[in-house]
Amino acid sequence: MSVTREGIDQYFSIRVIEPICKSGRASRALSLSDHLDITFQSGRNSRERGVVPRPPRASEREPQGQPAATELRAIVLRPTSNLIMMRCVPCEGDGDETCANCGKLGSDAVKLKNCTACRLVKYCGVDCQRAHRKKHKKTCKQRVAELKDEQLYSQGHERPEGDFCPICTLPIPFRISDHSVFMACCMKTICHGCVIASQKRGMFDCAFCRTPMAGNDADRLAMIQTRVAKKDPQAILFLGRKYYHGDDGLQKDMRKAVELYTEAAELGLTDALFSLGNVHYHGDGVQEDKAKAVEFWTKAAVQGHVESRHNLGGLEEMKGNHDRAVRHWLISAKMGDERSFEMIQEVFMKGLATKEQYAEALKGYQDATEETKSHDRDEAKAFLDNRK
Repeated sequence: MSVTREGIDQYFSIRVIEPICKSGRASRALSLSDHLDITFQSGRNSRERGVVPRPPRASEREPQGQPAATELRAIVLRPTSNLIMMRCVPCEGDGDETCANCGKLGSDAVKLKNCTACRLVKYCGVDCQRAHRKKHKKTCKQRVAELKDEQLYSQGHERPEGDFCPICTLPIPFRISDHSVFMACCMKTICHGCVIASQKRGMFDCAFCRTPMAGNDADRLAMIQTRVAKKDPQAILFLGRKYYHGDDGLQKDMRKAVELYTEAAELGLTDALFSLGNVHYHGDGVQEDKAKAVEFWTKAAVQGHVESRHNLGGLEEMKGNHDRAVRHWLISAKMGDERSFEMIQEVFMKGLATKEQYAEALKGYQDATEETKSHDRDEAKAFLDNRK
């Protein structure tokens, strides 16, 4: 027995009225074959003309008691023993509002919730989410990894506020400690150009807040403690680094340093995340945990911390992930990090980076370096070089 579209209406007594969407608007006119996939028996099961029975997809199954996206106002089907699968064409926007497990459509009564990890599918409840987990797990993990990479490489391309001199408002060259002075009185990092310029005008107090400079370690430590008492995250981090190195008369205490780093990070200081990554990577004051170090550096990198970004590139290079390493170094080189640019030069010479990547890094590094220059900084560099 052959199956033809012309023979369908002869085999079934069917009357189909135009589907009406929930919105009240009629969808496009559909032929009977658009609505139905039909498989029937003729003595024994057969596969006529290559028509193979298949189970309905999740989006095609209609749970009991749940209204469909479209309603077929009048359908009379005979004989009832035949297997019939319906595929209504829903109005635009309705098709993805179904539970990925049971196919239940979202409505005022049934609130569908996205998979919180990948947000690719929706579920009508926790039971369906658990039941579908085995099928969805691989796709979910893949999408989560993609989302993390999107965030990692698309964010943190601008230097944070702390990298700029508060007086001339120019970005400070790397390494920041080699081109600036940290003031314990106001917790500001001032570039050498502004410090030397103020001293040339006879101002030897703090160039930013005009507080007299601390005369000894005890006075400097007292200034820091005053700011720490006011929950200044920069002061808390600075005190932690004093404990880490044992400076200003403090006994070296790495555990205390980690506590202070953690407190500063909780207050939102990006530089503290970098320091936490360092101590966890090397096991200073805490148990060595390189995975946790990567977490801290990643959080700092997406907030624009250049040294954290450089470190992530180095870790990827150690794993043999040259492409990922270059992507990290390209970001930090374009922000003015000389070490990252030198690493791109090195991998380019080895054939592990493209000519386009090298050219992009070179131009970005030159542009970023140019932004840090000023007449006062050139004079300060000449003055300090003569003192060496």
